[in-house]
Amino acid sequence: MQQVAGKHTFLTIPNMLTLLRIALIPVLVVVFYLPYKWSAMAGAVIFAIAGITDWVDGYLARKMGQSTKLGAFLDPVADKLMVAAALVLLVELHASALFAIPAIVIISREITVSALREWMAELGKRASVAVSYIGKVKTTVQMVAITGLLANEPDMENWVVWLAYALLYAATALTLWSMVVYLKAAWPDLKE
Repeated sequence: MQQVAGKHTFLTIPNMLTLLRIALIPVLVVVFYLPYKWSAMAGAVIFAIAGITDWVDGYLARKMGQSTKLGAFLDPVADKLMVAAALVLLVELHASALFAIPAIVIISREITVSALREWMAELGKRASVAVSYIGKVKTTVQMVAITGLLANEPDMENWVVWLAYALLYAATALTLWSMVVYLKAAWPDLKE
C-alpha cells in the first residue's frame, strides 16, 4: 500500500479510475434510456471507457507501485457491476433467449466465482483462485461484445450485431472455461 507522509492513502490514480468506473454505471443506465438516436452510441462509448479504465488502472497500479487493498477489492467489483448492469439493459433491448442465456451464464459465473474467492480467502488460499490469463481474455472479449451490442439496435441483419453475438458466445464459453479452472483449483478444498 502506498504511504504519503506516514499515512496510508487509498485515493491513488488507479483507485480513482476504478471509482470512476463504478460512477459510470448510473450514467450508462440514464443514457441507455434517453430517447435520442445518439444514446446507443453514447452508451457504448461510456461502456468502452469503463473497459479501458479497467486495463489502465491495473497497468498504473503495477507501474506506479500504487496497488492497494481497496483497489484489489474494488477493481473486480467494478468490472462485475458494469458488466451485469450492461447485460441487464441489453436483455430488455434484445428480449430473446438467444441473448438471455449468455447473460444469465455470465452473471451466474461472476456470482459463483466471487463466492468461491471469498470462501478460499477465508481458508487463506485466495492465491489458488487468483485471476488467470483466461479470465483476462474473457473480460476483453466480453467488453468488446457488449460495446458492440450497446452501439447497435438489435437488428440481426446487421453484421456488427452478428459479430457482437459471436463474441458474446465466445465470452460465454470462456466464462464457463475459466469457472471450471477456478473450481478445479479449489476442488481439493471443496471436497473436504
